[in-house]
Amino acid sequence: MEEDRRLAAHLAFVAPPGAVSGAEPTGGNIYDRRMVEGLRAAGLQVTFTAAAGSWPRPSREDRAGLARVLDQISDDAPVVLDGLIACSAPDVLAGHAERLRLVVLVHMPLGDDVGLPAQVAAELADRERRTLRMARAVVATSNATADRLRRSHGLDVQVVEPGVDPAPGARPSTRGDRLLCVASVAPVKGQDVLVDALAALTDLPWHCRCVGAERHADFAASVRRRIADLGLTDRIVLAGAQTDDQLEASYAESDLLVLPSRAESYGMVVVEALARGIPVVASAVGGLLEAVGTTSIGPPGILVPPDDPPALAVAVRTWLTSRAERNRLRGAAHERRTALEPWSAAARRFATVLRRLTPSGTAS
Repeated sequence: MEEDRRLAAHLAFVAPPGAVSGAEPTGGNIYDRRMVEGLRAAGLQVTFTAAAGSWPRPSREDRAGLARVLDQISDDAPVVLDGLIACSAPDVLAGHAERLRLVVLVHMPLGDDVGLPAQVAAELADRERRTLRMARAVVATSNATADRLRRSHGLDVQVVEPGVDPAPGARPSTRGDRLLCVASVAPVKGQDVLVDALAALTDLPWHCRCVGAERHADFAASVRRRIADLGLTDRIVLAGAQTDDQLEASYAESDLLVLPSRAESYGMVVVEALARGIPVVASAVGGLLEAVGTTSIGPPGILVPPDDPPALAVAVRTWLTSRAERNRLRGAAHERRTALEPWSAAARRFATVLRRLTPSGTAS
């Protein structure tokens, strides 16, 4: 089709530097990078461009840099912008909204970050609203995020959930006592909740490895102090960021993924675990419910209220003490494993959204 050829020749994807380089493996960055790879494999020619800045609170220089990136893109070209960047700078996008076919990819609404003062959250939400109303298409990475945007801004939002790579099955232990948490060490990920929950389980055998970059130094230090104060330094390890091979080994040597997030747009580590047949205990927030999913024998995990150490402790205790429950959850995880969508399929759905863009500025 002629439109496919025009799209293939002009598509630009603007993302944070960590997504383009692969140096910062956050969920959003991984999604951006894998989507570009998938779109290229689907036949589109994509220019993957970094926009440096302190997003979502950019400086004047950051906004000027984004403007220069957009200035270099040809008129009427379709452009995908990571929402962390786009929703931070509506004033920059306003100068390009008419001449470019802007698509904004939202991983998590800006105002939903944990711990933001109300005034800051309201300011970010206003920027987001202004940006999304200029876009010719808005894509969210989960139904939960899409619903949040629809309620907040009254917009039509498309959903393209993350994919997952096929992976070898994990090697489960008899006792199921090898716990794994994969998340950057930050308040939103709830490692403090995890530590307090595990402190209630010292009568049982278990060991927990927490994998993830320490992006919030003060929070990471407080978690380490809490681990030491509770006498758990030999049972809870903050392992830091890991290479792909190291992370693969961590999954292979784990029985249960525990993700106590206070907020989560989707939870890609959940499907990474399920792709290996590893059950999950996670907070019932955002897209985590979608990521966990269900099977013919029930969910492949246990969902608990966020920010609730006693509830998390009960869920993990159930896993550790009930062989029948472990067997059921493992069976559900293996069934869920076969239903997960590969990245190639997710990229094809994203390409469908792009092909619906029309030069007139409406989606067909």
